[in-house]
Amino acid sequence: MERTLKNYFLLLLKGMAMGAADVVPGVSGGTIALISGIYQELIETISNLNFSLIKTWKQEGFKAFWKKGNANFLLAIVSGIFISALSIMNLMHYLLEHHPIQIWSFFFGLVLSSVFFVGKQVEKWSIYNGMFLIMSAFLSYFITTLSTSSSSDNLLFLFLSGAIAICAMILPGISGSFILVLLGSYATISTAIHNLEIKKLIIFMLGCFVGLLSFSKLLKWLFTKHRNATLAILTGFILGSLNKIWPWKQVLDSILINGKKHIIKEVSILPKSYEGEPYIMWAIIFAILGFLLIFGLEKLASKNNAQN
Repeated sequence: MERTLKNYFLLLLKGMAMGAADVVPGVSGGTIALISGIYQELIETISNLNFSLIKTWKQEGFKAFWKKGNANFLLAIVSGIFISALSIMNLMHYLLEHHPIQIWSFFFGLVLSSVFFVGKQVEKWSIYNGMFLIMSAFLSYFITTLSTSSSSDNLLFLFLSGAIAICAMILPGISGSFILVLLGSYATISTAIHNLEIKKLIIFMLGCFVGLLSFSKLLKWLFTKHRNATLAILTGFILGSLNKIWPWKQVLDSILINGKKHIIKEVSILPKSYEGEPYIMWAIIFAILGFLLIFGLEKLASKNNAQN
C-alpha cells in the first residue's frame, strides 16, 4: 500500500491517540486502533515479524526487508504511541486526580460509541455471534470487578506483566494499564518511566515484545478464519469494560504506596453532585464530546479507506 506523507502523519496521530488511551487504566489502545481503521493491518504487521524478515534482509537487502515488514506503518504507529505515552502520562495522572468526573465521562462516551462502530463491522449477526458477544461482555465486566494487587519489583514478574498487559493493550475493550493495576505493576512501571530506571523498563519491554508477537498471531488467525465471531467478541469486551470507566465510584479498599493512595477495590455507584457543583452536567457534556469524537475518527477512517 502506497502512502503519502499526510497518510503517515495521520498514522502518527492515531498512534498518539492509542498511547493516550493506554496510559489510562480502563481504556484500551486497541479500541482506538479498531475504530480508526488500522487494527487489522496492525495485527497482521506485528504477526509477520519473524526470522524470515532477516533472511529477506540478507538475500534482497534492507529496502526489501523494510517494505516486507511494513516498517513505515509500524514506525509511525509506535512513534505516536511512545510520544503520547511519555508526554501525556503526567497530564493524564493530573487530570484523573483533579478532574476525575469529566475525564472518566469523556472516556465513557468514547468507549460507548465504540460499541456501536465495532459492532456494525460484523457483516452477519447470528445466534452464535450474539452468544460470543454476551459471554465476552460478562468476562470483561468480571475482570473490571477484580481487586488489584500490591506493587511488585520482581524482574520476572515485570516480564510476565509486560507479556500479559500488551495482549490487553491490543485487545479492544481490555485496558493494558488496568491489567497492570490488577497485577500490581502499574505503580512500578510508572515510577520506572518517571525515574528512567532502564533495567526495569528493558525487562518490561522484553515481556511486551514476547507477548505481542505471540498474541498477534492468534488474532490474525481469528480475523482470517472467524472474522464475524472475532468482531462480536471484541464488541463484547468493549461493552463489558464500561463498568471500569463509569465516572462515579465508591472506594471500598485502598493502600498507601510511597506516600500515594492506590485503590484496591471500588464499585460503581449512581451519579451525584459534590459540594453543590454541577458535576452531572459536566459529565454529560464530556461524555457527548467523547461520543462525537468517535464519529469523527470513524468518518476519517472511512474517507482514508475509500481513497486507498
